[in-house]
Amino acid sequence: MPNQFTKEEQVMFDDVVEGFDDLLVIGKSAEVYNELTPEQQARSSDRFWIPAPMISASFDGFDQTANFGDTTELAVPVSIGYHKSVPVKFSAKDLRVASALRRKGDAAKQKLSSDVNLALFNTVALQGSVFVKRTVAPTGYDDVALADAALTEIGVPLANRNLFLSPRVANAVAGDLAKRGTFTGEVQNAYERARLGIDIAGFDVFKNDQSIRLAAASGGATTVNGANQRTVPKATVTQSGTGMSENQDNRYTDITITAANYANIKVGDAFTIAGVNSVHMITKQDTGQLQTFRVVGKPSANVIRVYPAIIDAAEGSRASVEYANVTSAPANSAALTWLNTTTADINPFFVKENLLLIPGTYAVDPEDGWQVMRATTDLGIGITYTRQGEINDLSVKGRWDIDFGTSLLNSQMAGAMAFNQA
Repeated sequence: MPNQFTKEEQVMFDDVVEGFDDLLVIGKSAEVYNELTPEQQARSSDRFWIPAPMISASFDGFDQTANFGDTTELAVPVSIGYHKSVPVKFSAKDLRVASALRRKGDAAKQKLSSDVNLALFNTVALQGSVFVKRTVAPTGYDDVALADAALTEIGVPLANRNLFLSPRVANAVAGDLAKRGTFTGEVQNAYERARLGIDIAGFDVFKNDQSIRLAAASGGATTVNGANQRTVPKATVTQSGTGMSENQDNRYTDITITAANYANIKVGDAFTIAGVNSVHMITKQDTGQLQTFRVVGKPSANVIRVYPAIIDAAEGSRASVEYANVTSAPANSAALTWLNTTTADINPFFVKENLLLIPGTYAVDPEDGWQVMRATTDLGIGITYTRQGEINDLSVKGRWDIDFGTSLLNSQMAGAMAFNQA
């Protein structure tokens, strides 16, 4: 069946594609990963592995005889797990209004771009492990400077850092900026429009129209149940029984705990563990600060899956020495201290290269009886408009579709800030 779209539909579709990327505020701050062909995506069932950044160890002296060891190249699993669609049905009466389709196209563009932004927002906000707890209301520069210090002291690159603030937090930060008489253009914009989009303490700071509230942690008194719970970095792991070798995800550690209220522990909860400090990822120097962790899953009873993985050099393997991120594995009965103590908006921050937006693909063939228009935005997101008529009542069904995935490569290169915490 040949495609026969009206002029109004063609204009509508062009407008949707043209303005789609403009609405992707967070999407434009993420790294677009578009390395696989549609056939490669199909053959991998939309799940594949991306190499993780490598870290090396150095040793003193000329004689390095005892220091040669195997290289452990880590990889991160990613998937294209989102398919979003805006379906609509127009009656024969509705189609008399030429502007109806255009307005619906604008609404579809707005919603689909919001879906992409929210998926990226949630990925960072709930998985970024660098958690900045503020016991006060937003004050401005000092808040952002703490996030900068938390990233810099563990060796996160200074470039391409982004911070997205919820509306009320952003307005408070803009209010602080508006009081600074030493600035000109930024002060005026902050005063007149509560506008950010500027550099503060090494971050590009944006006001985001979406926010998620993280409820206060309610797991109660919680301790580690068992010593030496850690992750030993490995490129691959051999499955018991089958003997098959497959890649290992080294981003997390599953910790067995004893909790007063295990059932109430949830994804997104942030905590520290007594005696477990963070280290600089390159120099391996103790930062003097407790490592912050996020709960990302509950794989079995009394077990929580946490980002980042607990990797300590004391384990002794070459890979553990190279990828160590804490001073030591937690001791048995070490206490967890919950950080999100008050329900509040969370404000995510991240390094651009660490947050991936992965455009997906799918096939819609006009020969199957649909009328189809397709286009790809500058960010690589494919948009499909499909239309089909219904002879029973002379109505027309249409839908706008996108397919994509998100991934956080290293949780320590991202995090979240929460205010007014008890």
